[in-house]
Amino acid sequence: MQASPYGTSVKDFRDAHGPRFVRIDVPLLLAVLGLVACSLYTIGTATQDDIAGSPYYFVVRQAAYCAVGLALMILISRFDYSRLREWRAGLYVLMIGGILIVYALGSASRGSKRAIELPFFQLQTSELGKVLLILTLSAFMVDRIRQLGDRETTSRVMLMALIPAMLVIAQPDLGTGLVYISIVLATLFVAGTKWTHFAALGALGATALAVVLIAAPAVGVEILKPYQMDRLTAFVNPSENPAKEGYQQTQSLVAIGAGGKTGRGEEATQTKLDFLPEHHTDFIFSVVGEEFGFMGAALVLSLFALLIWRCLRILTMAKNLYGTLIAGGIVAMLMHQIFVNVGMTIGIMPITGVTLPLMSYGGSSVIVTFMAIGLLQSIHAQARETAFAKGRDLAI
Repeated sequence: MQASPYGTSVKDFRDAHGPRFVRIDVPLLLAVLGLVACSLYTIGTATQDDIAGSPYYFVVRQAAYCAVGLALMILISRFDYSRLREWRAGLYVLMIGGILIVYALGSASRGSKRAIELPFFQLQTSELGKVLLILTLSAFMVDRIRQLGDRETTSRVMLMALIPAMLVIAQPDLGTGLVYISIVLATLFVAGTKWTHFAALGALGATALAVVLIAAPAVGVEILKPYQMDRLTAFVNPSENPAKEGYQQTQSLVAIGAGGKTGRGEEATQTKLDFLPEHHTDFIFSVVGEEFGFMGAALVLSLFALLIWRCLRILTMAKNLYGTLIAGGIVAMLMHQIFVNVGMTIGIMPITGVTLPLMSYGGSSVIVTFMAIGLLQSIHAQARETAFAKGRDLAI
């Protein structure tokens, strides 16, 4: 093994490579900044006529959320993520408490309580719960590293995730609850859980789905709200009732189809005339498709591809199992949201209210995503330091 020219200590590494905030994963940061730039520009063009007398209302707030998120990302990247294992119980209690407090203090909007109204933005604690769930599940599995193949471990991990997921779905927020499920399944997969366990979980999931969608409604029990049932089924045939259940998906398909190769720019009528609902949040990708066409959509998807590639690269280079599991959970969170959000805009996924990471308008979503990226940067920095101390250097 070739010795490093700077020595073999972490101090030598820091002296040679500069302060921690400089030693970041540059491609990951570029992907994040590129998506933020796309978000600000798209929100700016899409919402300039939404608030009379305040054409920059949404874009200024989104810029502020991004600035706060970027600061938190830098701070978290300088922190040794491994220390969070010691706080696993407190973080789990904080997650459950944060979700429950919304029931007491949350503001009602469209028949649901999902956020707490604060002076500058709405705090959606279920968004923060995603990162807290990743940290606590990963710590629990590391503590049971010798029993990862046991059914008891798999059962406990699933129970730990299902409790907050059910609480979130009951708000009701089906989309975020399903993200929690994706996180726990990805964490189990990265930890090397036996395929038989996944087969059993799949069977249980299919049974639960049949009960929720078929058996319960047949006997007069509504587990999901009527509008949630409509959203889950309308995407199969949105043209059947285009003025009601299929309205959002129909308008989204019209917008993306009208964009063509290079977009319609200022003539994007679906967006400008407010035919496209939630055009700055859930359906921002539809705005990209209409205003900037295939080229704009390809740029955004390419930035997401770069983001996911760097996340997977960091997963493989983590210095310990805890870092690997955290990275796996974050990758699952991001991939689920990207696939579902883009999928619902083009008609291949039901509308569940999942935001597009770093693109959709919203303080909680943006800040929490930046926090997740900060954890990835911390894992990257720790991996580089550990490799350097052992006389190795990690390639990009």
